[in-house]
Amino acid sequence: MTEPREQQLPPSLSAKFQGSFAYFTIRDRLPVILARIADTVYRKKVVILDQYGEDGSEDLKSVAGCVSKLRNEVQTNKEIIPLTDSHRDVEVWNKYLKDVTEKENQAPKWFLSPWLYVECYMYRRIQEAVFNCKVLKDLDVFEEQKQKTFMDSQRAIITLMTYLQEVSQRFTTNDSPNVQMLLQEFMQVALWGNKCDLSISASQENAQEQCLLEQLHHLEPNILVNDFDQVWSLLKEKGQFKRIDIVLDNAGFELISDLCLAEYLIISGITTTVYLHGKAFPWFVSDVTPQDFKWTLNMLCASNSISMSHFGNVWKNRLEDGSWKFSTHDFWTMPFDFSEMKTYASDLYQELKTSGLVFLKGDLNYRKLVGDRNWNTTTSFVESLHGFYPSPLCSLRTSKADVIVGLKDGQAGEIEKMDKDYMINGNWAVISYSSKLDV
Repeated sequence: MTEPREQQLPPSLSAKFQGSFAYFTIRDRLPVILARIADTVYRKKVVILDQYGEDGSEDLKSVAGCVSKLRNEVQTNKEIIPLTDSHRDVEVWNKYLKDVTEKENQAPKWFLSPWLYVECYMYRRIQEAVFNCKVLKDLDVFEEQKQKTFMDSQRAIITLMTYLQEVSQRFTTNDSPNVQMLLQEFMQVALWGNKCDLSISASQENAQEQCLLEQLHHLEPNILVNDFDQVWSLLKEKGQFKRIDIVLDNAGFELISDLCLAEYLIISGITTTVYLHGKAFPWFVSDVTPQDFKWTLNMLCASNSISMSHFGNVWKNRLEDGSWKFSTHDFWTMPFDFSEMKTYASDLYQELKTSGLVFLKGDLNYRKLVGDRNWNTTTSFVESLHGFYPSPLCSLRTSKADVIVGLKDGQAGEIEKMDKDYMINGNWAVISYSSKLDV
């Protein structure tokens, strides 16, 4: 009997393919993001000097210098170099660099290596500059932007949370709410909340100014893959889950939309516990860190809006009673796709195996799910996961990178006639589901 052939994987997305979105990102978007960081750091100098003295001022100069150097490395296609800070993940990053260099017989470069690797490396290098500070080791160079996005989205947040409060009251008064329809609504709000991404807009303002509830009907045709019915079948078949996970993406309105989904999963009786996964440090401009999560809940509690303050307190209580659990893991800020989780984070993989369903939010999580490869658009989502089957998975993603799977024959061509940039402009989305399990 012959051995089965190993799956032939398509090439990784990379800036070496000129005209690709990866090329545009490395050439244009990343240098703009780095320039904005340098500007942000410069504007902080007076406040930091008052608060931390000369050590703080020197730290800011160091961060600005490191970021400017990094920007030059990106623009001139320099070789990727080892990390030099003492954070616990350095050994893994540097060993991976060494392994890739040996395998390829040359050091990775910005415009030649896989896009996923070099883009993740850039954000880790930004954090290296912070980790090497004397007194500013907790500095978040993206904090102001994330907080401004939240503040600019107040109107949409209030409308959404007022609706959630009405839904919550219907469950407490036994008003026979339609659990399936409401789940679909909150999943779609969380899906389209992903449009507000500061990394895709190169750190430009990108707030959610209108409530998505009124737009869901018009947006639904733009969901190119919609596996909601399969998700609902799973939930209906299994009854109440002990655990559902949400791997978070962006702070701001998107985080609020995710927390509303998490709240709905609890009040509807779909699950008793929601595990929320954030990033251990600032990542891809707007990703949720523990500090962002805490700040958001504090802002809700302090709001003059009845619904915002109500859920701010409810959600703090959920963290205290254990019905919500927020955590981070080093793997989420590594350059690996999810098919490598068993190798580099077996503890996390085993933990996810205990989940009844894992929602993965956003574009970066989708890229990591499908390996950030140039798949044919008709490749099935299950196949593109390439062995990542810890639990049933549901990706809620608006498309901001030139990779998408699970489309029907001819569907890509039809969409492209309407919108040639459908893969990258965030106007189209997928709800992709996999029930395959690693047994």
